[in-house]
Amino acid sequence: MSLEQVNAFYELLNSDQVLYEQYYNKCSNKGVFGVWNWDKSKIVDFAASIGYNFTETELDLAWFGGDISLCVRFTQ
Repeated sequence: MSLEQVNAFYELLNSDQVLYEQYYNKCSNKGVFGVWNWDKSKIVDFAASIGYNFTETELDLAWFGGDISLCVRFTQ
């Protein structure tokens, strides 16, 4: 299941400081008012580059559980 892939990906990031720094540098950027923005497509691509396979929708599910409306509200 792909949610398992998301969870395994984040477990790996939590255990590997160098990999986490690469993830942080490639997948985030500082937005307005100092808020960090995470680019889901870059996260999915970064995960795929190290062997994990999941979609942006599955990433949303892992982040927000069943309430994906939380992330939809912010993108409109």
